[in-house]
Amino acid sequence: MATSNSRSCLQYLLHLAQENLDFRRAEIKSLLALRGKPFHPCEDFKEKSPFLCLDGLSEEDVHSIMARSVCAKSAFELWGHGRTHSELRTSLLNYPSENMVRFMQKDSTYRINVYTFNKTLEFPDRIKKIDALEYLPFEGTVSLKNPQHIFCLLEDYGTDPNNIPEHPDYIFFGRWIADGQRELIRSHSVKNRHFIGNTSMDAGLSFIMANHAKVKENDLVFDPFVGTGSLLVACSHFGAYVCGTDIDYNTIHGKGRSSRKNQKWRGPDENIRANLRQYGKEKMYLDVMVSDASKPVWREAALFDAIITDPPYGIRESTRRTGSHKDITKPPERIYVESHVPVSQAYHLSDIFTDLLNFSAHHLVMGGRLVYWLPVYRPEYCEEMVPLHPCLRLISNCEQTLSSHTSRRLITMEKIKEPEVIPVPSSTPRKPSTAPLVVDRGPLSAVSMPVPVLYVSNDPAWSITALIPGSLLINGDREWDQPSSEDSRTLQSSYHA
Repeated sequence: MATSNSRSCLQYLLHLAQENLDFRRAEIKSLLALRGKPFHPCEDFKEKSPFLCLDGLSEEDVHSIMARSVCAKSAFELWGHGRTHSELRTSLLNYPSENMVRFMQKDSTYRINVYTFNKTLEFPDRIKKIDALEYLPFEGTVSLKNPQHIFCLLEDYGTDPNNIPEHPDYIFFGRWIADGQRELIRSHSVKNRHFIGNTSMDAGLSFIMANHAKVKENDLVFDPFVGTGSLLVACSHFGAYVCGTDIDYNTIHGKGRSSRKNQKWRGPDENIRANLRQYGKEKMYLDVMVSDASKPVWREAALFDAIITDPPYGIRESTRRTGSHKDITKPPERIYVESHVPVSQAYHLSDIFTDLLNFSAHHLVMGGRLVYWLPVYRPEYCEEMVPLHPCLRLISNCEQTLSSHTSRRLITMEKIKEPEVIPVPSSTPRKPSTAPLVVDRGPLSAVSMPVPVLYVSNDPAWSITALIPGSLLINGDREWDQPSSEDSRTLQSSYHA
């Protein structure tokens, strides 16, 4: 690694967490892409190494990464490096003095930390290593409690805890710039979350997914398998407006049996809105509704900046969609059946991912990202198994190992073009969809309010003669939001108009 010669082309060192190893590089690349910056690691970068050196960045770029990353622990302006302390000394003495002098003035305070990876040093050994840096021209005063500048000597002793070498494999020295957001993993832990389920996503992975999707302030993010809303919580933290759907009525409304130990039933305020309220992000919550992901209920438009989801795999959560294999008597067309409850049937994984990619191609904005989990059987896995779509480009494919034979892969895709519009012959009848969907509007007042109902139809001739005030009607051509009781009488004539 060559040492930089000016402050305009410095090298920066990231100290990475040693978990979710396969996700770290993709997260850093996505965060750099948010700033329009390329990802240029140093030539000898190793995927499993706890240290990542980057070229071509400014200090502001590094601060922006560390303000969001949960995979990076700390970032440093790299002053010197080498395989031995002798090489480190040569590297530091060749570092441009004009880049050092502003941090070593007499009126400044500083502290030097020693960090060793995969080895523990006694305190006297740490002091010896600091004293060995006496060749550096520090003129300020040492302050252990509140220094103006912090420097760090970092030693890498490899990744094998059963074979720790006597001397480090590599040594770095640099000025500390910022810490990452590892604290978010603790503060947003599902153990302390108000509303959880059997498959609530781990907090760390939720934030990694949000970073892979490049979620930013004022984005609109959608989760078609929202569950208890863990991904919505992570995206709202970065300033995005969030919404979602799920086929499970009890989960959407926080009803039924609790997933907590020693608690049989869910409480009265256990829902997704309460989760966002817990973290002060309720204003970013748009809504969630009961919906079948296999049915087209959204108007044909690019609506979402990102789609982030964890589809059901059928292990701890069943895969379902509305429909039945049985021959059932259908009600006459144009008849509103108030008591209809759709029957559910198996929703195969191949169909889930086909529908998900098609939906994303139609409803993501250009450049928007789809991030989802793909379960795989490791002995038979190959890259050709990853579903592809002509409108979506594969950005990253990261593995989380679950066992010796199973894993799941975090797939990130970006929309690169609009799907082709296939004209429908006018003679082809358009069959209306009558599956009812329920919207959770949340507690509107102390008085118990009726739950609004959505009926979705793409048939211009489809008539709805009864509509609960406060409900929502979505149609491929027209959209009605919260009609009054008077509107329900005139809805049919206005709709046809």
